[in-house]
Amino acid sequence: MDYKAAGVDVEAGRAFVDRIKSSVEATHSPGVIGGLGGFGGVIRLPEGISRPLLVAGTDGVGTKLELAQEFQVHFGVGIDLVAMCVNDVITSGAQPLFFLDYIATGALSPEAMTEVVEGIAEGCQLSGCALLGGETAEMPGFYPEGRYDLAGFCVAVVEEADLIDGSKIKTGDQIIGVASSGVHSNGFSLVRKVLTAQEINEKSVFGPEHLPVISTLLKPTTLYGGLVKALLSDQIPLNGMAHITGGGLPENLPRCLPQGVQASIDIKTWPKPEIFKWLQEVGDISEMDLWNTFNLGVGFCLVVSVEVANAALQVCRERGFEAWIMGRVEESNVSENKDILGLPV
Repeated sequence: MDYKAAGVDVEAGRAFVDRIKSSVEATHSPGVIGGLGGFGGVIRLPEGISRPLLVAGTDGVGTKLELAQEFQVHFGVGIDLVAMCVNDVITSGAQPLFFLDYIATGALSPEAMTEVVEGIAEGCQLSGCALLGGETAEMPGFYPEGRYDLAGFCVAVVEEADLIDGSKIKTGDQIIGVASSGVHSNGFSLVRKVLTAQEINEKSVFGPEHLPVISTLLKPTTLYGGLVKALLSDQIPLNGMAHITGGGLPENLPRCLPQGVQASIDIKTWPKPEIFKWLQEVGDISEMDLWNTFNLGVGFCLVVSVEVANAALQVCRERGFEAWIMGRVEESNVSENKDILGLPV
């Protein structure tokens, strides 16, 4: 017996590393230091930061991976992996510095894994961070052959004086919604249950425009790092930010608000995207479950003062992001503001 007979192909693993090398190196900034043996990634902190704070985040793609692997769509989940981490750390005003990935699989599929890593590299380039390293583990007998799981880890850096922690948010501030690309990477356990009940396949369509169900659901998560960097570069003060992930607006928007205030959201300021209408209708999903599971078209929120709201909207639109004022910050005497967003939950 040997390792290959046990299900681990070392030579295939080496070939895979060679295959992805150019994609990884394309993300490297001048601060990346190589040639140290490959057991750890090394990067310099950017110059010009006197009191740097490191902001770290980790996440996965969740059960969207099941759908992606069933329909052999791998590039997009690589972008999803980066987005789920980067979109979290940028809410502090930090600039993504580097990203690490971990891929676990039952048996290495070089083609599929290469697509995943190319997606990860694309997400890193769009976010302005280096893909500093990663790990691919073959685990036969633990994962089924042909199946894989992903985990990511991102570190960002911010000047201590520029940290955005929500403490500057005040009553009267405007809440700007920035559009999502769709379902992003949350709620797919419920999505897959709906798909199974409806016997959905690659030919299934939805809505008045007869859009394809599967490709719509598998659209990659929008990356908001470039937008936040542009806003800060234009010296538009951001008092708070929220990444709308699992739990939707009711769970995530209050996370950036200080005590004593609450969000007042007008849900009529944006149309609910067709994919969510379809999921609700065919899945018989209650309004409360819909709001508490999905982003419903809002992928990111900015909290800004009234004076800079229009300037912030202009930057969003110049960068290609659909954005609108969706509400305002109001005074609150309630210590727990999670369930008082004025939403039908």
